[in-house]
Amino acid sequence: MKSATIYAVGLGPGSSALMTPQAREVLERCTTIAGYRTYLDQIPELLEGKQIICSGMRQETERCRAALEAARKGESVAVVSSGDAGIYGMAGLLLELLESGRYPGIEVAVVPGITAASAAAARVGAPLMCDFCVISLSDLLADGETIRRRVRCAAENDFVTVLYNPGSSKRRELLEFTVGTFRRAGGESLPVAVVHNAFRSGERFSICTIAEFPFAEIDMTTILIIGSSSTVVRNGRMYTLRGYREKYDGFQH
Repeated sequence: MKSATIYAVGLGPGSSALMTPQAREVLERCTTIAGYRTYLDQIPELLEGKQIICSGMRQETERCRAALEAARKGESVAVVSSGDAGIYGMAGLLLELLESGRYPGIEVAVVPGITAASAAAARVGAPLMCDFCVISLSDLLADGETIRRRVRCAAENDFVTVLYNPGSSKRRELLEFTVGTFRRAGGESLPVAVVHNAFRSGERFSICTIAEFPFAEIDMTTILIIGSSSTVVRNGRMYTLRGYREKYDGFQH
């Protein structure tokens, strides 16, 4: 059987300027593009003349199965995700579905993109300069206790921590737990970056202390970056010290 490739494509944070040339080239070449409607709306110029497979939130499995079926029938298919397709995106689900054996001869090629953590960090400075972790507070696919355990580990071990899906109007408990956990572990002055719609329409961002955390402003478009004991805020910029001053003699600003 002739092999086929299905592409898991990361679109980046939303700005066309931050889509990689490789991602654009793959999307231009493919005959079928599958994705969540919000993400497809970001690339209208790349959809003209294409077969579109579109579905809503929580329909990711059905969407990926439809894309795999299209690839099995000979279409050149791309499945798009925002940010990076391998970071909370569709790449892993496509690989998992291939294990069923229903799609012999199909391979998944992952086309990376700029993830939301990188985009949000760039807007406020350089908070990810040292060890950091990324945690999603969505409990749709992970149980709440698992998320709490990961949050406790990150706070207790002084990681800079990026939070995806921090909360919605109906889902606040895990956010409140996380802020409280970091506040107790890192102190009242621990810096936090609050970034909405990084590199997209409606972008805004601010830096505050965890004691001033703006719960009312947080929604699903927000990326939060909680600093570590080595993170500073100077001249309106948030960045994490790597230790150059201590490591190198003659360090000067």
